[in-house]
Amino acid sequence: MSSLLLLNGPNLGILGRRQPEIYGTATLADIEAAVAKRVADRGWQVVAVQRESEGELIHAIQDNYDTVGAIVNPGALMIAGWSLRDALANYPHPWIEVHLSNVWAREAFRHESVVSPLAAGVIAGLGPLGYELAAEALLRTVPTS
Repeated sequence: MSSLLLLNGPNLGILGRRQPEIYGTATLADIEAAVAKRVADRGWQVVAVQRESEGELIHAIQDNYDTVGAIVNPGALMIAGWSLRDALANYPHPWIEVHLSNVWAREAFRHESVVSPLAAGVIAGLGPLGYELAAEALLRTVPTS
């Protein structure tokens, strides 16, 4: 069975409690379940990884080269996660960057992502739905095996 990597960076493990006025009330478990449901008909399983440190996220990427694609919310590492960027540059499959909030409608320091130029696409500002849309995009672009 094929797997899809769902990678979430720092502070995303506390979704549902973290600034709900910005990030909503859905938990990371809710998001993981929604993505798993979305890709189940294709026979894909979800490998969900959330870590607070960049190094652990890099290991997760390197340990999951056999996945068919990835959904990546780097959190604040989008701003200066250069080693995360290098790991994503070496990831051999398409991946989509997702942000719950519209980062361009927020503080100026959030307006540039060091990882976005490598992504197959970027979805921001649609809350948890963004993850499902990323899953749908990968379902439509990753060839069936």
